[in-house]
Amino acid sequence: MDATMTLWRPTGPQELALVEASGWTAWPPRLPDQPIFYPVLSEAYAVMIARDWNVPASGVGFVTRFEVDREFAARYPVRQVGGRDILELWVPAEELAEFNRHIVGRIEVVHTFGAGADGG
Repeated sequence: MDATMTLWRPTGPQELALVEASGWTAWPPRLPDQPIFYPVLSEAYAVMIARDWNVPASGVGFVTRFEVDREFAARYPVRQVGGRDILELWVPAEELAEFNRHIVGRIEVVHTFGAGADGG
């Protein structure tokens, strides 16, 4: 089994700017009304959120991809929040700094939607 697992995160421009400011290595702290950080387990689900939610909310949506240490990530529950393939990893906000320390490599943008983007 691979030592890492691939996760995706749909995001808007403000969160992405904070990721860029980290050198593409960490997710920013959650806001007080955001108790959970939830990357998703499928690229298709991330695309749906970025395109259908982030674009209407902020004019642009991004899909990011990153690797996290599989053994560490196993401590967090996978939640099915819709159909069979609508899966999220739920990381409590107070554990996000520790989660960030287990990201392997860089967070990368793999799709951009809206604002004249080509969708990929």
